[in-house]
Amino acid sequence: MKSQEIRSKFLNFFESKKHKVVPSAPMVLKNDPTLMFTNAGMVPFKEYFLGQKKVVDARVADSQKCLRVSGKHNDLEEVGKDTYHHTMFEMLGNWSFGDYFKKEAIAWAWELLTEVYGISKDILYVTIFEGDEKEGLAKDTEAYDIWKQYIDEDRILLGNKKDNFWEMGAQGPCGPCSEIHIDIRSLKERNLVDGKMLVNMDHPQVVEVWNLVFMQFNRKADGSLENLPNTHIDTGMGFERLCMALQGVKSNYDTDVFTPLIREIETITGVKYETSNNPEDEKDIAIRVVADHVRAVAFAIADGQLPSNNGAGYVIRRILRRAIRYGFTFLNQKEPFIYKLVETLSHQMGDAFPEIKAQEHLAHNVIKEEEHSFLKTLELGLVLLENIMNNAGSKTISGRKVFELKDTYGFPVDLTALILSEKGFSYDETEYEVALKEQQDRARKATAIETDDWQILVEDEEEEFVGYDTLEVDVKLTRYRKISTKKDGDQYQLVFNMTPFYPEGGGQVGDVGYIEAPNGDVVYVLNTKKENNLIIHYTKNLPSNVNHRFKAVVDKESRSLSASNHTATHLLHQALRAVLGSHVEQKGSLVSPKYLRFDFSHFSKVDADQLNEIEEFVNARIRENLPLEEKRNIPMQQAIDEGALALFGEKYGDSVRAIRFGQSMELCGGTHVKQTADIWYFKIKSEGAVAAGVRRIEAITNMAVGDYFIDIENNYEAVKETLKNAKDPVKAITNLQDENSALKKQLEQLLKEKAGSLKGDLKKEIAEINGVNFLAKKVDLGPKEIKDLVHEIGGELDNLFLFIGAENEGKATLTCYISKDLAAAKELNAGTIVRELGKHIQGGGGGQPFFATAGGKNPAGIDAALEAVKVYLN
Repeated sequence: MKSQEIRSKFLNFFESKKHKVVPSAPMVLKNDPTLMFTNAGMVPFKEYFLGQKKVVDARVADSQKCLRVSGKHNDLEEVGKDTYHHTMFEMLGNWSFGDYFKKEAIAWAWELLTEVYGISKDILYVTIFEGDEKEGLAKDTEAYDIWKQYIDEDRILLGNKKDNFWEMGAQGPCGPCSEIHIDIRSLKERNLVDGKMLVNMDHPQVVEVWNLVFMQFNRKADGSLENLPNTHIDTGMGFERLCMALQGVKSNYDTDVFTPLIREIETITGVKYETSNNPEDEKDIAIRVVADHVRAVAFAIADGQLPSNNGAGYVIRRILRRAIRYGFTFLNQKEPFIYKLVETLSHQMGDAFPEIKAQEHLAHNVIKEEEHSFLKTLELGLVLLENIMNNAGSKTISGRKVFELKDTYGFPVDLTALILSEKGFSYDETEYEVALKEQQDRARKATAIETDDWQILVEDEEEEFVGYDTLEVDVKLTRYRKISTKKDGDQYQLVFNMTPFYPEGGGQVGDVGYIEAPNGDVVYVLNTKKENNLIIHYTKNLPSNVNHRFKAVVDKESRSLSASNHTATHLLHQALRAVLGSHVEQKGSLVSPKYLRFDFSHFSKVDADQLNEIEEFVNARIRENLPLEEKRNIPMQQAIDEGALALFGEKYGDSVRAIRFGQSMELCGGTHVKQTADIWYFKIKSEGAVAAGVRRIEAITNMAVGDYFIDIENNYEAVKETLKNAKDPVKAITNLQDENSALKKQLEQLLKEKAGSLKGDLKKEIAEINGVNFLAKKVDLGPKEIKDLVHEIGGELDNLFLFIGAENEGKATLTCYISKDLAAAKELNAGTIVRELGKHIQGGGGGQPFFATAGGKNPAGIDAALEAVKVYLN
């Protein structure tokens, strides 16, 4: 059975059980401060489990893209080394929000596996929660009794809290679960060892395939449990493992989920994949790593997350670099190659997940550029590692140096260990672990958040946002809690029954303002964010009486400026598509009161003429004074049919808000001006690249443009004053540039003449030592002149060894020239020599065996370096 059919049968089965089949939510999360990625199928439905969003469909089924590479659920280092862990995987799930519970969930799971998929019950085992005395939790006898109707009791196994009690996190909904395990070993193997002995023992052919979670408790901040008002079902079945079982293979990588990618890797690299019969083969591990990781990276890019140096982007970059490293080390791939797999992936999965097909070109280019960049990093790391070994003084190098290579230059520690081993070196692993732990502790302290339980004052299922229509409203506090971070100290999070405060989202920053009590006391709102469908207001203080009614007031100027910049991003998007082409898509944005930032897909620099045209396009729309046309709570498909642009990677509900200004129409939840003339003026400040195929424009509007023009005028007046109030400042500057150019040429000629006259003097000072024409000398020339000089002398004399020191603008330079024949005969290396002697000038450098340079900040050390070089003649 092909994987596409397996997926379809699952969704069709639950559709027949009156479940609504919904598309996969984005794998990258943008409005959840507790998670960077969707790491389980239930994540898109958290608001329902928390009771913070009204349930529209009580029964839902889907195939959700998931990523487990950070935090508690982190499978990254296992991927490739075994045959069943993955970074990105599909989670087939069926959900009940306060509707059916254990009886139906178990019955349908059994029916689907044994009747629809035809899996023999003789290779299935189930586990149920055995209870936990510390938690005061009893054995899940309800699940046990239900399972007895379908499977022999000796195949119902007891599981501990670790395996059979599922928790969303340190706080939140949780409950016992029942896992279904499958034993795909041969009959002979099953007769030798009973499968029940291998359940949850990390056996590659006895694996968990489905987890039925019975959500019935809420974990509080103090660790205690309370009953949820409603019980829920949350199931997750590993799609790749299910395919392995149904396709009769012993590894996920032998299913048709991965074989097309693996065949393409074989074609590109020329390395044959020997299947999973030898899971420890390094080449096979490398192929599995690449096949797995390209899926995670390409889908993350399609969902709007580009590789970067922080946050979720850093995780994606780390995954890709792991794949590059395995290809570099074990598949002998010294040039980019992973990007070539995106086409295969798109063809294979584009029907089920159309976002990968739509973003194929972008993923292809971003991955290619990232490969180029990291391969250069690997080259640099190899040079730095060689330098460390040359200067080690022993065969054990510093663990802190290895950590610095990883932390500062991104050079993987396992690759460092491999290279050291090949050269007969090792590193101090204890020292490395100490440095790593110090960094982790620093990061943990910087980001640690202590959160109290919500104090519920009023049960309110869904908070109402009224900020599109008013900036001031009377509100009632429904819940609050205290949080503590090292960065911000103690703060409070407040939730009201309604609010005019716009929460951070869609690129727009959150509103600020204040809430006022009837007695005039004011508490300032420092930020507003959205978490699990709650609009949360951050304050330093708690109101003195939380049961009062308050007046919530948004800062009018800040909101107005943000609205101006947000509307400008819509007009900018329209302008980019008009000027550059319809391929342009928004890839990210930041909208603040001060400026706007807009990232978009485009594969070349936007030239000055195009920028002027884009700027004029936007300002023309501003001058037209286009009115805001807004449609709220309309069906998603209706908005698309009417021409609204939707952004890939955004999570939209069934009902959406559409914003139109003239011909610009987008799905957007942000705040906007009433008419485009309110923007006043649009000015582009900069344009540049942020990733392969992604450009960034930063711009300003409104008051910021006025400040910008004032700065321009002030600078212009300062220039005029510097030029002694020249009538034509441009002409005066051009004259100065011409004079400067002429003086530079004169200086170059003088230095050239100086070097020419110096050449004869230096040749006279060259002495023969042990058959080598040698000179170590300090001269008063620049680096370029020294380079030309030593090569000229080298062209006239054989067996030459020149070592030249110089000081320029307070910096020291060392230059080493060795005739090529001499370098080979005497095993001399100019690069090694300058790296070593560069310590005298507190610097370093490198180059080729016959010519190299070093720079440093200590000119006083030049004489010591000139003296020390003589040791290389012995």
